[in-house]
Amino acid sequence: MCFLEKGYHQTGVRDIAKRAGVSLGNLYNHFPGKHDVLAEIATLERAETEPLLRLLAKPAPALETLDAFIEAYATYLAVPENIILTIEITSEAIRKPDIAAMFVGNREALVAALTDVIRRGLEDGDLRAIADPPQMAWLILELIEGSAYRSVLGGVAIAGIAGSVRDFIFAAVRKP
Repeated sequence: MCFLEKGYHQTGVRDIAKRAGVSLGNLYNHFPGKHDVLAEIATLERAETEPLLRLLAKPAPALETLDAFIEAYATYLAVPENIILTIEITSEAIRKPDIAAMFVGNREALVAALTDVIRRGLEDGDLRAIADPPQMAWLILELIEGSAYRSVLGGVAIAGIAGSVRDFIFAAVRKP
């Protein structure tokens, strides 16, 4: 919550301890510094993406899986705190490669699972020819995330945007 309210850079370890209702010493017993708190957030983020990874791994038709993923990921991102924290972490990660490294694995796991769905759709003949499935997977994630950012910034419910996002993605990948 401190990172959400004040930003990572402006949050001190004392702020975290106070917000958590623990002594500074107790916090240091568990986390040597705020960088370590951020590492724990990366671990928690991975746990939160596990249901998405399981959804993508289901042996359903690619378009059905993609549709379910778009809805599930948009629902996850509809929680403003998830978007705000993602933006805050991304801005710090751009400045500090060690922070980026903590979170890159989570994104790469989503991209790999989504790439597998795209390849399965290509093999089954459900998707149009896509020259670079991993790049398409990245673009799909970025479109959903960018729409969620716009939702939070503009105060528009993600539910009002998700249908257009789905239509755009399907137009890009579905066989004509």
